[in-house]
Amino acid sequence: MIDWKDYREALMGRIGELGALSPDTVGGYMMASGAGAKTDCLDAKTRELIALAVAVTTRCDGCIAVHSDKAVKAGAGKGEIAEALGVAVALNAGAALVYSARALDAVSAAESAS
Repeated sequence: MIDWKDYREALMGRIGELGALSPDTVGGYMMASGAGAKTDCLDAKTRELIALAVAVTTRCDGCIAVHSDKAVKAGAGKGEIAEALGVAVALNAGAALVYSARALDAVSAAESAS
Protein backbone atom coordinates (compact mmCIF):
# COMPACT_ATOMS: atom_id res chain seq x y z
CA MET A 1 0.00 0.00 0.00
CA ILE A 2 0.94 3.64 -0.21
CA ASP A 3 2.65 5.72 2.48
CA TRP A 4 -0.20 8.24 2.43
CA LYS A 5 1.54 10.92 4.48
CA ASP A 6 4.62 10.97 2.24
CA TYR A 7 2.46 10.78 -0.87
CA ARG A 8 0.28 13.67 0.30
CA GLU A 9 3.34 15.82 1.07
CA ALA A 10 4.98 15.04 -2.29
CA LEU A 11 1.71 15.72 -4.10
CA MET A 12 1.30 19.10 -2.40
CA GLY A 13 4.85 19.99 -3.47
CA ARG A 14 4.09 19.16 -7.11
CA ILE A 15 0.80 21.05 -6.98
CA GLY A 16 2.76 23.99 -5.58
CA GLU A 17 5.06 23.76 -8.62
CA LEU A 18 2.03 23.73 -10.92
CA GLY A 19 0.66 26.74 -9.05
CA ALA A 20 3.88 28.64 -9.71
CA LEU A 21 3.71 27.77 -13.41
CA SER A 22 -0.04 28.27 -13.81
CA PRO A 23 -1.46 30.22 -10.87
CA ASP A 24 -4.93 30.60 -12.37
CA THR A 25 -5.29 26.82 -12.80
CA VAL A 26 -4.58 26.10 -9.15
CA GLY A 27 -6.37 29.25 -8.00
CA GLY A 28 -9.48 28.27 -9.94
CA TYR A 29 -9.42 24.84 -8.37
CA MET A 30 -8.98 26.34 -4.90
CA MET A 31 -11.92 28.71 -5.48
CA ALA A 32 -14.20 25.86 -6.58
CA SER A 33 -12.96 23.63 -3.78
CA GLY A 34 -13.68 26.21 -1.10
CA ALA A 35 -17.07 27.34 -2.40
CA GLY A 36 -19.09 24.93 -0.24
CA ALA A 37 -17.52 26.19 2.95
CA LYS A 38 -18.77 29.70 2.18
CA THR A 39 -22.42 28.66 2.05
CA ASP A 40 -22.05 26.72 5.31
CA CYS A 41 -25.03 24.47 4.51
CA LEU A 42 -22.94 21.37 5.23
CA ASP A 43 -20.37 21.11 7.96
CA ALA A 44 -16.72 20.39 7.16
CA LYS A 45 -16.97 16.74 8.23
CA THR A 46 -19.90 16.07 5.90
CA ARG A 47 -18.16 17.80 3.00
CA GLU A 48 -15.03 15.71 3.59
CA LEU A 49 -17.02 12.47 3.80
CA ILE A 50 -18.61 13.32 0.45
CA ALA A 51 -15.23 14.27 -0.99
CA LEU A 52 -13.72 10.98 0.17
CA ALA A 53 -16.56 8.95 -1.36
CA VAL A 54 -16.22 10.86 -4.64
CA ALA A 55 -12.45 10.35 -4.54
CA VAL A 56 -13.04 6.61 -4.39
CA THR A 57 -15.54 6.64 -7.26
CA THR A 58 -13.15 8.69 -9.42
CA ARG A 59 -10.16 6.55 -8.41
CA CYS A 60 -8.06 9.57 -7.40
CA ASP A 61 -5.24 8.57 -5.03
CA GLY A 62 -4.29 12.19 -4.46
CA CYS A 63 -7.86 13.05 -3.56
CA ILE A 64 -7.99 10.06 -1.20
CA ALA A 65 -4.74 11.16 0.45
CA VAL A 66 -5.94 14.72 1.00
CA HIS A 67 -9.58 14.10 1.93
CA SER A 68 -8.93 11.14 4.25
CA ASP A 69 -6.64 13.41 6.26
CA LYS A 70 -9.16 16.27 6.21
CA ALA A 71 -12.04 13.94 7.17
CA VAL A 72 -10.16 12.68 10.22
CA LYS A 73 -9.17 16.23 11.19
CA ALA A 74 -12.84 17.28 10.82
CA GLY A 75 -13.80 14.60 13.34
CA ALA A 76 -15.02 11.79 11.09
CA GLY A 77 -14.82 8.40 12.75
CA LYS A 78 -14.05 5.09 11.06
CA GLY A 79 -17.73 4.11 11.11
CA GLU A 80 -18.78 7.32 9.35
CA ILE A 81 -15.97 6.92 6.83
CA ALA A 82 -16.93 3.30 6.20
CA GLU A 83 -20.55 4.32 5.63
CA ALA A 84 -19.50 7.05 3.16
CA LEU A 85 -17.30 4.52 1.36
CA GLY A 86 -20.24 2.12 1.28
CA VAL A 87 -22.22 4.76 -0.61
CA ALA A 88 -19.33 5.07 -3.08
CA VAL A 89 -19.30 1.29 -3.60
CA ALA A 90 -23.07 1.20 -4.11
CA LEU A 91 -22.93 4.02 -6.65
CA ASN A 92 -20.09 2.45 -8.59
CA ALA A 93 -22.10 -0.74 -8.85
CA GLY A 94 -25.18 1.31 -9.68
CA ALA A 95 -23.30 3.17 -12.40
CA ALA A 96 -22.22 -0.12 -13.93
CA LEU A 97 -25.84 -1.29 -13.84
CA VAL A 98 -27.09 1.90 -15.53
CA TYR A 99 -24.39 1.77 -18.18
CA SER A 100 -25.12 -1.91 -18.76
CA ALA A 101 -28.69 -0.88 -19.59
CA ARG A 102 -27.31 1.79 -21.94
CA ALA A 103 -25.06 -0.80 -23.59
CA LEU A 104 -28.04 -3.12 -24.11
CA ASP A 105 -29.94 -0.21 -25.63
CA ALA A 106 -27.02 0.45 -28.00
CA VAL A 107 -26.94 -3.24 -28.95
CA SER A 108 -30.68 -3.17 -29.67
CA ALA A 109 -30.20 -0.09 -31.86
CA ALA A 110 -27.36 -1.80 -33.73
CA GLU A 111 -29.44 -4.95 -34.24
CA SER A 112 -32.44 -2.99 -35.55
CA ALA A 113 -30.17 -1.07 -37.95
CA SER A 114 -28.85 -4.34 -39.43
